[in-house]
Amino acid sequence: MAYSTFISILAFSLYFGVSKCYFAIPLKIYPGKLNVSSELSRRVVLTVDGTDGTGLSLASDPSGTVDFLDMVNILVDTGSSNFAVAAAAHPFITHYFNTALSSTYQSVGRTVGVRYTQGNWEGELGIDRVSIPNGPNGTFIINIAVILSSEGFFLSGINWQGILGLAYPMLARPDSSVEPFFDSLVQQMGIPDIFSLQMCGAGLSASSTADPIGGSLIIGGAEPALYQGSVWYTPIVEEWYYQVEVLKLEVGDQNLDLDCREYNTDKAIVDSGTTLLRLPANVFNAVVDAITRTSLIQDFSSGFWDGNKYACWLKGEIPWMFFPKLSIYLRATNTSQSFRITILPQLYIQPITDVDGTLDCFRFGLSSSANGLVIGATVMEGFYVVFDRAQRRVGFALSNCAVSGGVALSEIAGPFSAADVASNCSVGPQKEPLLWMISYALMAVCAVILVVLLLLLVLPCRCRARSGEITDESSLVRHRIK
Repeated sequence: MAYSTFISILAFSLYFGVSKCYFAIPLKIYPGKLNVSSELSRRVVLTVDGTDGTGLSLASDPSGTVDFLDMVNILVDTGSSNFAVAAAAHPFITHYFNTALSSTYQSVGRTVGVRYTQGNWEGELGIDRVSIPNGPNGTFIINIAVILSSEGFFLSGINWQGILGLAYPMLARPDSSVEPFFDSLVQQMGIPDIFSLQMCGAGLSASSTADPIGGSLIIGGAEPALYQGSVWYTPIVEEWYYQVEVLKLEVGDQNLDLDCREYNTDKAIVDSGTTLLRLPANVFNAVVDAITRTSLIQDFSSGFWDGNKYACWLKGEIPWMFFPKLSIYLRATNTSQSFRITILPQLYIQPITDVDGTLDCFRFGLSSSANGLVIGATVMEGFYVVFDRAQRRVGFALSNCAVSGGVALSEIAGPFSAADVASNCSVGPQKEPLLWMISYALMAVCAVILVVLLLLLVLPCRCRARSGEITDESSLVRHRIK
């Protein structure tokens, strides 16, 4: 998670019935404030309306309480697994969860801390009961981390009060025994182990005063009305992050022609909590070189590619015509095939602000990464993304909101043969059994070395004892004492 598009979920508008076993949460874009040194632009945030009073309590002011699920902004993040909320006052937030005012919250006596690409927090673990308005009857028990201190997590002008991690238990902190929110919902409410996310807001200027649609979070299924055409699925390689397998990248029609393992260095994941499309350093440099060669503009400052500077045009000018499309090939569920997801420049040359009403400024929606390839909001805004945990796959379809000026901002095509790439391009996390095997092997090697050293020490002594030539000068014990 490296912070992402700020989307506010105004209410749980839930759909339940005989024909539907999922509920939909409408989203709303909330433009954040951005300066050159910050990665923040827009974020996926969940705002949940009030319940019947059986949920968590929230200290809205010293004189009283309101329901926790009222007016609370929660960052939706598929790149982490903890559900955490502010439990102490902070200059950048207006509401926080006062555990002393809750009759249902129980501390479990464990501390917890999570560090993200940007920011971190620390607090304590607890459990509480939550009910979902207009959703299934009853309450369910969830693990909740209450944030008592933080650095760089809560940001000025954004006003989120917590984070909802939707990844697998392996990423939960302090360890995988802490069941994530969505896992609890699936286990206790019996909903299908699948959710889907539509992130809208492509081409939105941070200076806009409009109130645009932000998309939807669908719990328990997928909503066909929110996408066009078929859903193309890629296998989940490892169940920690939503790790997938990238086979190749293209800039325009130009294949970068790198070894596919380069794209998956460390890992390749789908993460709504990351703003940009993040690429391993070698891949990022190759993409920038290809864009520079392809673009009609040749004199961009390196600061633009590094994210330290904006590129500005006279107001009303359209810069996207100067840049190529970007395509990512993912391995299909039929592993001998792949499919291609493509974003237009409108998604990665991102409007940020205007200057004095005369200039429109843009930033580069890609960045270099030291810890793997991350398909973040830059790409996800073009697609309806299905996290089908039950069948261990992630699906992509054309989002019906990824349109600007009547032009579709994303494309999807396939299937293509994957015969020209390695059968396994991923460099996944080492599994625990493998680590144990390595440990045992190292212990065996150490034991062999120790035996050899002991033999080297003992055998010379025995030989000399037979000849009667041992003296104080040649005694190993004496020399060790010295």
